[in-house]
Amino acid sequence: MSSPRRTAPTRRSTLLALPLGALTLGTLAACGPNASGGSGGSSEGEGPLRFSWWGNPERAATTQAVIDLFLEKNPEQEIGAEPGDISGYFDKLATSVAAGDEPDVITMGGAYPAEYAARSVLLDLGAVEESLDLSVMDENARTNGQVDGVQVAVTTGINAPGMIVNRALLETAGVEMPDPESWTWDDFAAAAVAVSEATDDGIFGSGSVFTHDSIDLWARQHGQILYTQDGEIGVDVATVQSFFEYSKMLVDTGASPGAETLVELTDVGPEQTLMGRGLAAFMLTWSSSLTALSEAAGADLEIVKIPGESVESGAWLQSSQFYTISAATSSPEAAAGFVTFLISDPEAGKLILTDRGVPAVESVRQAILPELSGTARREVEYISALGEMALKQTWIGPAGSTAVAEITPRHQNTVLFGDATAQEAAQAWHDEAVTAVSG
Repeated sequence: MSSPRRTAPTRRSTLLALPLGALTLGTLAACGPNASGGSGGSSEGEGPLRFSWWGNPERAATTQAVIDLFLEKNPEQEIGAEPGDISGYFDKLATSVAAGDEPDVITMGGAYPAEYAARSVLLDLGAVEESLDLSVMDENARTNGQVDGVQVAVTTGINAPGMIVNRALLETAGVEMPDPESWTWDDFAAAAVAVSEATDDGIFGSGSVFTHDSIDLWARQHGQILYTQDGEIGVDVATVQSFFEYSKMLVDTGASPGAETLVELTDVGPEQTLMGRGLAAFMLTWSSSLTALSEAAGADLEIVKIPGESVESGAWLQSSQFYTISAATSSPEAAAGFVTFLISDPEAGKLILTDRGVPAVESVRQAILPELSGTARREVEYISALGEMALKQTWIGPAGSTAVAEITPRHQNTVLFGDATAQEAAQAWHDEAVTAVSG
């Protein structure tokens, strides 16, 4: 399971294979513009409010429709649309920041808000709270946009870790689904092994093995956390060791495929996963993957709570992307009003739907439900159910967190291939991770 505090901005990869924060920051100027200087952003009456984002042509068309709707309701405002392709988006942004010419409203992902906030590029959104009311947002989604306790980003929509289930395959194997309200990791392992043993070769109970974001999930269920609010490693060696041991057990018992197959399944599209091919009963992944996996499998898949949640909750609401405002904008209130519209206007929500994640505002979630497919509704309902739970807070990962996302699979694989013990790998992981975030 991987993370964007963390997050790759657009790809719906498995939570167990690709770090959501697997992007690295392009070169930045040593000092970006700040609230008292710089030439970035637009000025009131001097031009349009500039808005940048990345995505495919379909997203561009949807975003333009949302902008048009905003302009209908706010005819005095102008919006300059600046869409981009993900492959060059952050390099272009770094160049514009270095020149003091960044957009007013900037879409970001992963650890980028933390990187740019550290350079005083982003506006403290507390300064525009009269125009940007975030109290309507799920609390955990709201705090996900904070760096060192300062709100510098607003989630575009949310994702959450969940367990995808193919009940038809369970029935074929003659394996009873454990109660998702109370099941444990032992229950999960037992059911996964039973499926693998009762089905043909190539079919497994667990369709993937746990990697980077799964460490955060595991840590939270053990009373710890991957990254603390002050940007330090908050999980100890013993907990990482138990995580590696559990992962190895799934391989050794046949609950999941062997190490070589798991490596081959890293960073593949939904249609190439075991779940997407109808060859797995369970898959721990992001909630936003449900629709794509269902379509790939041609099956009516479900999403349920992760094992162990009844003992101590480990799931969290994860920002798919973020809206940020340049600290150098000459139109802070106008920019804040536009962001408010993007996240909380029901009509805008009906255009965006779940393209940027499930809306973090419950009233918008309810507004879009009738517009969604059955599986997409399940994604929304799952997020709404989590929003009612007492979840642990989540923050944008610190500078260096993208390196940790690369450190994890390297040490995980040494355990899965039998080249290191879980204790050796956990100690090495911890030493490198602490160094990475210490910077």
